[in-house]
Amino acid sequence: MSDIIRLENLRKDYGTVVGVADVSLSIARGEFVTLLGPSGCGKSTLLRMIGGFETPTAGTIWLDGEDVTDVPPNRRAVNMVFQDYALFPHMTVGQNVGYGLRVSGTPKREIGPRVAETLALVGLADKIGSNPSELSGGQRQRVALARAIVRRPKVLLLDEPLSALDANLREQMQVELKSLHDKVGLTFVMVTHDQSEALVMSDRVIVMREGRVSQSGDPVSLYDAPANSYVADFIGATNLFSSPVRISDGTARISCFGQPLEVSHPAVTADSAAERLFGFRPEKARLVRANGSVPDGNVLTGKLETVLYHGAMIRSVVAVGEGRVLVDALLDDSFDPARHPGAGDAVFVAIDPHKILPFAPEPA
Repeated sequence: MSDIIRLENLRKDYGTVVGVADVSLSIARGEFVTLLGPSGCGKSTLLRMIGGFETPTAGTIWLDGEDVTDVPPNRRAVNMVFQDYALFPHMTVGQNVGYGLRVSGTPKREIGPRVAETLALVGLADKIGSNPSELSGGQRQRVALARAIVRRPKVLLLDEPLSALDANLREQMQVELKSLHDKVGLTFVMVTHDQSEALVMSDRVIVMREGRVSQSGDPVSLYDAPANSYVADFIGATNLFSSPVRISDGTARISCFGQPLEVSHPAVTADSAAERLFGFRPEKARLVRANGSVPDGNVLTGKLETVLYHGAMIRSVVAVGEGRVLVDALLDDSFDPARHPGAGDAVFVAIDPHKILPFAPEPA
């Protein structure tokens, strides 16, 4: 699969403030890539530079083999979908979708069929004569998508496209947007700060921090093998703690808030004797009511502080020494709230040594 976008040492400065710092990356043709990170990390600036709405301070932007660094937005084979839809209220749905074709000089005989075909693709063929004010938020978002893809761009850029929708509609549109990508086969580059949104829809997620790429990979790799504690803590929840490492009898021994644990990871060896950061996902641990002797294996002893109900799962907050750890458990028909430990109960937290991850020190 060939690359449709290639960025080389791309940088954007705003006076003394660095928006994007020397980013180099490639995006394959037909890939769904998400730029993920908190506000101010540079993800939107990077997207706007790809679209031509921001001029790089340094670096090169290649689009399908062509240097477009200094090419204006209207001459790049990309279209952008904004979070506020930006539909013309005085035009019908069909007129909104066909507007870009009209101003670009597309023959009139082609505009009607292409508009109808594209609206059918997004499930709005029956809304062609409606006004935007008559549509729901999800329908307006689909009109904005149709308007962007009707011109058949090489790349579709999406700037927080679902942020204006409520939670239920947002989840529905995640499925529809991913389905649309699979149907049209375009390259999608999306910006979001929503971790679950990125994991659900993307072929690849690029996690950004302070203008740089912190890690790039498929959703499973990023979640199961985060490169650093920043990625681990940003994508999902992670119990983080620091500990020195002691190797004895070939086993790496650490402590979590003063309590001993064993860890089995190839990166933790006799050379890792200095104190370092460790973490484990809440769903990788298991909560056990303390009823006498401590179970065999990797176990922390603590007191259950609170239980949070999340619908499909429950999250237990456990005080361990001077710290706290989270334990998640999926709910099924066999779950009995009366048998689950309650606030104030003594509990054990069992953790597989293979599920504890070591992290490299964060750069200063």
